[in-house]
Amino acid sequence: MELVVTDAAVNWFREEVGLKGDSVKFHGRYGGADPVQFGFSLMFTRNKPIRAVASVRKRGVLLFVEENDLWFFDGHDLHVDYDEKLEELSYTYVK
Repeated sequence: MELVVTDAAVNWFREEVGLKGDSVKFHGRYGGADPVQFGFSLMFTRNKPIRAVASVRKRGVLLFVEENDLWFFDGHDLHVDYDEKLEELSYTYVK
């Protein structure tokens, strides 16, 4: 699995979430309608990595996916960007 996070997305985390030197974990949660896992949706939480299988560090922020969360991505890479028009993060799953 590969995790790709744009500079614009990292800027959003720093400005909107107030991250500075923190870590962000991407994982699934129950509920929602994600294109990869029906009945689940992608979320992020501030967390420290234990067994990260994909990670990116930019501007002092570590973003990662844990080994035990790989099931959610079902063999897809995760691309995280910032959508200026919608003023929110956008997620793309790439097989």
